[in-house]
Amino acid sequence: MTQTFTISNQNINSQFTMVQAEVEHTAEILALLVETAKWLRSKGSTQWNALLDGVDSHNTEDAIERGDVFICKDGEKIAGMVMLLKQPSKWDSELWGPKAHHNDGAIYLHRLAIRREYANCKLGESILNWCYGSISFEGKEIIRLDCVANNEHLNRFYRQNGYTYLGEKNGYSLYER
Repeated sequence: MTQTFTISNQNINSQFTMVQAEVEHTAEILALLVETAKWLRSKGSTQWNALLDGVDSHNTEDAIERGDVFICKDGEKIAGMVMLLKQPSKWDSELWGPKAHHNDGAIYLHRLAIRREYANCKLGESILNWCYGSISFEGKEIIRLDCVANNEHLNRFYRQNGYTYLGEKNGYSLYER
């Protein structure tokens, strides 16, 4: 893994730290994603349903090997995760169109996930703030993300955490910060 980033602060608060995921974290990270997909389905959402069928559209294992996955740890336990792609994925290129290219100055945020036992303690907000304020990537000044357009709770979450809504494409809301 090439180090193309600088972490200015690993601590989210006195309980949690953020670190780059290592290959040995893969099984626990994949379990967290499946847990999240099951929870989403229990709430009536089809978001991330493919994970329940063993299909990972973001190829998390390769992302871990590339160094694009960061985990939030409570001691040795993974409490949450986020994927920060230094280059736009095929998905990003389709959604963002000509804005998405290798030297576009953007990081693409995907797969923000929190273990259910850590829900309701603002951990998702803390991880988003960490992504913006405590890690930097050379030549990257923007964070881009997308979410399902019809999930008002999720859209409100991103707006309340400093992301600017830029419009909708193919049923997904596009945000930048």
